[in-house]
Amino acid sequence: MSVFAEKNFRNHEQVLFHQDQASGLFAIIAIHSTALGPALGGCRYWSYDDETAALDDVLRLSRGMTYKAALAGLAFGGGKAVIIAPKNEEQRPALFTAFGHFVNSLGGRYITAEDVGTSPADMEIVHGATPFVAGIADGGAGDGDPSPATAWGVFHGLRAAAGAGLGRDGLRGVHVSLQGLGHVGSYLAQHLADAGARLTVADLDQSRLAWARDSLGAEVVGVDAIYDVAADIFAPNAMGAILNDQTISRLRVRAVAGSANNQLAEDRHGAALAERGILYAPDYVINAGGIINISHEGRAYDRDAALAHCARIHDTLAGIFRRAELESRPTNEVADQLAEEQIADRAAAQAQDRLRTAVG
Repeated sequence: MSVFAEKNFRNHEQVLFHQDQASGLFAIIAIHSTALGPALGGCRYWSYDDETAALDDVLRLSRGMTYKAALAGLAFGGGKAVIIAPKNEEQRPALFTAFGHFVNSLGGRYITAEDVGTSPADMEIVHGATPFVAGIADGGAGDGDPSPATAWGVFHGLRAAAGAGLGRDGLRGVHVSLQGLGHVGSYLAQHLADAGARLTVADLDQSRLAWARDSLGAEVVGVDAIYDVAADIFAPNAMGAILNDQTISRLRVRAVAGSANNQLAEDRHGAALAERGILYAPDYVINAGGIINISHEGRAYDRDAALAHCARIHDTLAGIFRRAELESRPTNEVADQLAEEQIADRAAAQAQDRLRTAVG
């Protein structure tokens, strides 16, 4: 396996592989950038088909975290970890302890957090081996579970998409086809229902579907049928790479705005959406609420201030939509360029500050 030849290797600073035979841990940490601060990104626990799939995932996710932090104006770089899930779940505590030691060996260059397949309880185990863990409930320093903050940011991102893509001031009466009712998706569904949106939902978990149908009045469809639903906005909230050559042609919506990471199977699929007249909310912009909430953690944590910061995702996306329209470019390309401009400008400013300090 040649890491440097991987299609999603994009100027990553470090890619580290780790095995712990005693616990059965096989993990990869990718640090994309520390230009603006320590690399922050969650730990994904997943049954990957092979090591190549795990590497591809961690490379894409870590780069997305760099751009996410930059556009949210945070003093973090981008990183990510993936754990290849073993068959023996009984070793989970030992596995996450070993992962904590792996994180700790990097001395703070990478800060981990909850992600798909992991929970606050898992992160507490990791925290027993390293202080470099974010998003845990630590003596009132934060909320613990970042999902509510992520969902709140995505909700306001949908408001921006409804404004730019549908010409709507709010979400009342807007039909949203929502894929995935997990940690983030369920909170998002509640926010949308409270705002008067009409919901069509899909999920593998029958109890979640029953809740959405009975409590929110949602229509339920199969996990594959969700792509064919005629709606206003498609909100993907499950796994990545769901916008691809097979699914984009099936979409019958005017916008895509959801919390899932790596929604585009390839960057070119952003252009494919634009060619069909479908407005795309870049995933690392709309789902930044979790990392924004983490940035507010500390002894003076103010949940209202953190959620207000998450709500400003609406304005960030609105600006991206305007620039994309003016320049006739796909929104994902515009977002990437804006993030890179932010990183370059802020890194240059930091260098100037260090120079002034040294001279002074």
